[in-house]
Amino acid sequence: MKVIGLISDTHGFLDNRFLTHLKKCDEIWHAGDIGSLEVVKNLKKIAPLKAVFGNIDDHKIRLEFPENLRFMCEQVDVFITHIGGYPGRYDKRVKKELHRNPPTLFICGHSHILKVMNDKKLGILHMNPGAAGNSGLHKVKTMLRFTINEKEITNLEVIELKRGN
Repeated sequence: MKVIGLISDTHGFLDNRFLTHLKKCDEIWHAGDIGSLEVVKNLKKIAPLKAVFGNIDDHKIRLEFPENLRFMCEQVDVFITHIGGYPGRYDKRVKKELHRNPPTLFICGHSHILKVMNDKKLGILHMNPGAAGNSGLHKVKTMLRFTINEKEITNLEVIELKRGN
């Protein structure tokens, strides 16, 4: 069993108020637009980090993290990318792969809009944790926390923080 903290779009700023929630996690997954290696360093102090780069990330972050990341967590097939769309509107860059070989859990960021939904056609659970940083139009910073136990994804929590420092 693993507790996962899922964040995205920090844009170089990690709100300390998220740390309490992330400290309860076995792993942290970041869905891109990390923004700085300082954010990476601080997340790695809390728990093991899996991440992808986003469209604002510089060459240093792109050297450390891939554009797409696919792996097994327990018995769940996970695919993370930054720009991925959502069920019915997948980005053309990942659409063929999702149809050819659908993961159990598809995660992306980019939109700054928290979204969790099922793609019943492909049998995929889609998650976008919204935006955890200060950059963007969002009024509330968000992240997700959930448990993966064998094949099951449970205990999904939305964590919201009022925007600001």
